[in-house]
Formats: sequence, structure tokens, C-alpha cells
Amino acid sequence: MEYITLFFSALVDLSNAMAPYILFGLIFAGFLHELVPDSIVKNHLGKNSVTSVVKATIFGIPLPVCSCGVIPLATSIKKSGASNGSTLSFLISTPITGIDSILATYGMFGWIFTIYRVVTSMIISIIAGILSNIYAHEKEIPKKKTAFSMATPTKNASVMSFSAVGVNVPQEKSSCTDKKGSMVQRAFSYAFTTLLKDIAAPLLFGLLIGALITVAVPENLSEILVKYNWLSYLIVIAIAVPMYVCATASLPIAAGLMLAGVSPGAAFVFLSAGPATNTVTIGVVKKMLGMRTLYIYLGTIIIGSIVFGLGLDYLFRDVNVKELVHMDEHAGLIAWASTFILWGFVLYYVIKSYFFKEKECSDGSCCTV
Repeated sequence: MEYITLFFSALVDLSNAMAPYILFGLIFAGFLHELVPDSIVKNHLGKNSVTSVVKATIFGIPLPVCSCGVIPLATSIKKSGASNGSTLSFLISTPITGIDSILATYGMFGWIFTIYRVVTSMIISIIAGILSNIYAHEKEIPKKKTAFSMATPTKNASVMSFSAVGVNVPQEKSSCTDKKGSMVQRAFSYAFTTLLKDIAAPLLFGLLIGALITVAVPENLSEILVKYNWLSYLIVIAIAVPMYVCATASLPIAAGLMLAGVSPGAAFVFLSAGPATNTVTIGVVKKMLGMRTLYIYLGTIIIGSIVFGLGLDYLFRDVNVKELVHMDEHAGLIAWASTFILWGFVLYYVIKSYFFKEKECSDGSCCTV
């Protein structure tokens, strides 16, 4: 019974610490989505140059798109003429960060950790893009049109089908997205329907796992991981690379690791490698950009995450690990209200996804069955 109480206490603390920043980030992301057309992204990334790679990285940093949601967008950019390097740097930088994740990182870990995360993700993305332009030539990429294909959307399905790797990836926008209303209405609709719906299940999973790690990791395991820091890095990499977790949902897991005594560098490795990679994206990168680009993709993320994780440990070498996680014992009214709102939406979308299915009605509106 004591562990159950501790678990729910940790879950509430994590939620109160993150919820206000997640909600604000979602709203900001909604307006960003309305104000920045997709055409701007597609028209600047076509050259095999460092400039195009840097542009792709900068474009990707603030976009609130997860590691699976970025695949259709990256595919569209590639098909529009973007270089291998630009496509790869965009594919890496976009899921690692996002305006909602940046704000939530600040709320959870402070401004130094946040700036470090953003800057290092830019460096990893740029290096990967430049290496891809140099070593992964266009002639290596399969030229057959059947390498990957966009399935014709039906009235009750809005997915992109990558037949070559056998996966279905949700598109960024649903076929039921309502285009009516003012810009403010569309921004809030995108933030709290399209975007929050996409991250609801991973966020719920992240919060539960983060709270569980906080109370369930034995003290002796924490001591082992602290004493043998390299072991925690290897464990985190082995978990993070194949796992699907979005940038925002990875934060409570990282917080749980740090509260359990794991070094901030190892937690950073999870925050960097977890959102940037997963088994689906690995398969798509191989088919869309070639095997050599896949090696660059995985190698750059793994090596870069470990190197910058070691740098973060050096930066915080004299700081108590648990003091880096900002969670107030006495949350204010805004934190509690944000927690109730966030959990209300998350539970609604998770329950709805399991018990109801959306389809497009004959009049073009959205309805459930």
C-alpha cells in the first residue's frame, strides 16, 4: 500500500511540474502551425550544402512533431527535392525538440539544461546532415518509385503506407481536420485535437513510467549506476534507440531516472536518442535515404548523445542530481488546474482511441462510431 501511495504522489508531482508548460507549449505550437506554411519549409532545403542542412535543422527545432509524425513531412520534403543531408538533419532535429518540449524541459530541469538540449540537438543534426551530403551520395538512393509509396487515403483512414518496410505511420494532419473558423480557433483546434491527440498515449506512458521509476528503482541499483556511470549510458542507449517515445513524453522518464540517482548525462542520452530514433524511423531511413545514411543517422545520434551526455555530467559534476529536477511539493493553483486539464484531455483521447473510431461523414464533418 505504501508503494501505491508513493507512486501516485510521484505521478502528481511530475504532472504538476510539467502540465503548465506542456499546455502553454501546445498553444504556442498551434499558432506556429497556423503562421508558418509548410511551403516555406519545402522551398529552402534542396541543395547539397551546409546552408541547407543548417536551415533544415533550424526549421525542425521548434516544430512540435514526434519521431513518427515527422516521417510524412520528411518524405514530402525529400520528394520536393531536398538533399539527403537536409532531409536527415530535419528528421533528427524535429523530434528531439519542439516548442512544447522546450518549455516543458525548462519547467522540469531549468534553463541551463534546456539550452544545452537545444544546442546539442542542433549540433548532432547538422553533423549528421553534412556527413550524409559528403558520404551518402544520391546515386545510392533507390530510384524506383515503388521504394515507398503514399497510400490513397480513404474516408476513414489517414495514414501513409510505407510498403517497403511494412509500417503505417500517422500523417501530421487527420483527414477529419476542420479547416473552418478563425485563426485562433484553428490554432487551438490543432493544439488540443491534432497535436495533443497524437502525443496523448506516449505522454500517459511516459508519466506512468517516470513515476514508477521514481519509486521502484532499488537504492543499490542507483548506487551501481552512479559508481559505474558507463553502465547507465549503455543501458539507456539500448532502451532508447528502438523505443518509440516523443520529446515531451520522454521528460518524465528522464526525471524519474534522475530522481532514482542516475546521472544527468545518462538521462540526457535518453532525452536525445529516445525521441530521435525508433524501429519505424530506422526502417524508413534505410529505404528512403539508403543504408549508408542509416549508419550515419544511428552513429551520429548514439555517439553524439553519449559525448554530450558526458559533457553534461562534467558541467553538473558538483551538483546534486536530484536538485536538478524542479518539482515543488506545494503546487499552486495554475499547476493543479493545468494538471486536471491535461489529464482530462489525455484520458479522453486514450479511452477514445481504444473504444471509438473516427470516420468522415458524408457531409465532410467528423463523427464517431
